[in-house]
Amino acid sequence: MSEIPHLEGGYCNNLFKYIRYVSKEVRIGDVPMGANHPIRVQSMTTTDTMDTMATVEQSIRMIEAGCEYVRITAPSKKEAENLRNIKDELVKRGYNTPLVADIHFTPNAAEIAARIVEKVRVNPGNYADRKKFETHDYDDASYGSEKDRIRERFSPLVKICKEHGTALRIGTNHGSLSDRILSRYGDTPLGMVESALEFVRICEELDFDQIVLSMKASNPLVMVQAYRLLIKMMADEGMNYPLHLGVTEAGEGEDGRIKSAVGIGTLLEDGLGDTVRVSLTEEPEFELPVALSLVNRYKNRSGHDNITAVNLSNYDPFEFAKRANRAVNSLGDKNVPRVIADFSESIDITAEDLTKVGYGYSKELDKWNLTDMACDYLYVADGEINFALPGTLGVIQNADVWEDQPQHYPLFSLNSYKDSANKSAKMNFVLATVADLTDNAIKLLKQDETVVLVIETTNLHAYSEIRSGFIQLQNKDCDVPVVIKRSYENLDANSFQMHSSTDFGGLIIDGFGDGTWIKGDAEITDQVINSTCFGILQATRSRITRTDYISCPSCGRTLFDLQETTAKIRERTDHLKGIKIGIMGCIVNGPGEMADADYGYVGTGVDKITLYKGQEVVQKNIPSHQAVDALIGLIKSNGDWKERELV
Repeated sequence: MSEIPHLEGGYCNNLFKYIRYVSKEVRIGDVPMGANHPIRVQSMTTTDTMDTMATVEQSIRMIEAGCEYVRITAPSKKEAENLRNIKDELVKRGYNTPLVADIHFTPNAAEIAARIVEKVRVNPGNYADRKKFETHDYDDASYGSEKDRIRERFSPLVKICKEHGTALRIGTNHGSLSDRILSRYGDTPLGMVESALEFVRICEELDFDQIVLSMKASNPLVMVQAYRLLIKMMADEGMNYPLHLGVTEAGEGEDGRIKSAVGIGTLLEDGLGDTVRVSLTEEPEFELPVALSLVNRYKNRSGHDNITAVNLSNYDPFEFAKRANRAVNSLGDKNVPRVIADFSESIDITAEDLTKVGYGYSKELDKWNLTDMACDYLYVADGEINFALPGTLGVIQNADVWEDQPQHYPLFSLNSYKDSANKSAKMNFVLATVADLTDNAIKLLKQDETVVLVIETTNLHAYSEIRSGFIQLQNKDCDVPVVIKRSYENLDANSFQMHSSTDFGGLIIDGFGDGTWIKGDAEITDQVINSTCFGILQATRSRITRTDYISCPSCGRTLFDLQETTAKIRERTDHLKGIKIGIMGCIVNGPGEMADADYGYVGTGVDKITLYKGQEVVQKNIPSHQAVDALIGLIKSNGDWKERELV
């Protein structure tokens, strides 16, 4: 066993300096993982594994897009055996990229695959353990007996992997914990970690250490907490296995990308993670640019500006708790985080400009129409608004030009605020850096009930610096509401979304932040920035403005056209704010993976769909051409349907 890193940050090397967590090296063909190797990116084929040529062609597209490990489903013995044909054809064409067999329920398929491919993935909740969504009372004796049965069933695979030099990923998913684990730990991050470590301990008893671990969930908060807890518990047991990072069933398009960045990026920021898979309901080669955008950000991160360490006694990274603070106008306390749109570069702002940030204006009716993603405040710097504002929109102006009028609020620097006699009686924004937060500055902020602090950073390691500021405020019992501000330059739209979702999402996962203020350069439109802000709040479940789709990426097990079906369901239901719909291609990624969905649409046979309410089956074997209508009917029958409003 390699040397175990000292975790000054509780779950990472350091909370104030980027230091990559050094895990054990795991050999996977010619592309080793962990230790000081680069963070690897990977994806999974969506073809039928029995279609050798289709799987080979798709694998090549993935490899040429940057994929370093190709994962292929092997749900039964025949698919596992066909992995040899796939591998041989890839080698024949000059591709030696390691293959990973994805196994859920079938130990004998895993044992076949382990003799062929470089790595096998098993899910502890399904492999050898029982997952029937049944409740059992396990006393210590029966619990131990079940663990003995698992050891007996799992050990042959470990011995084969050891004999053939095959790596093993033990991949726990939040929604597929076994009935036994659920009985003792519940559907919790602790249950996820313990489920995996049971299998790791068996491996270590058999002197096998070529192990990779994952803690996936569709909820980024659960996912982040589980990985953090895994690192801590591994350290307690003298382990340091590499981590495979991913948000499972992230979905498609912008939502899937933002959700993935929030979960994966938060962990990468603290130096955790040895391989990344972004799970999108799209062609797998489209996942690779997203993964690379996340991973490449850390190649030169260690050279960031210094961040002063603060006392961590008031910071708990393992349990979500929103930072307690006071309310100032609509910011802070129990209010959802607010969105500030930056129009500081705009000249002569018109009512039509507000369509970019969620407002529509009808000249004929002289009426504003607000979408669910209408920003809350507009920063205009030294500019003015010369039209009647929507009643829900506030305007922030630089203090030098601000005049006291309805819905207008000043923005001060810390020094100008301290000296100014011209302040709002309702709300004053004060812009500061973390370095500005001296004891005297914090004392000043605490004394004024109208202050909203805006923390801005230019540090390359922004998440850690702003987090240190929040912890410092907690340590000083300063309950001022805080808006997080950061500007981004020289990024394309994809990288902008990935980076901002990481920086802001990680802080909100930690319970920090009462508002977002994101600024891009001319290449990033106001629409993209506004949508990204609301997407981050949606992904962190801090402000729900959209329907939440928990949608798996296709694979060889998928029993219907997942991308087309997801698009159809989204078209019919995307106005149902706050409803969570799971869209799963097969029973493997069915009721388990959509753990907290309100409704489920699951493939259970070729072009046959089963509908769920929560985790209960409502209707089975619906022909797929009728299933979307049946889903709508189910939502209506439970009183969750609303007709789409006409704008």
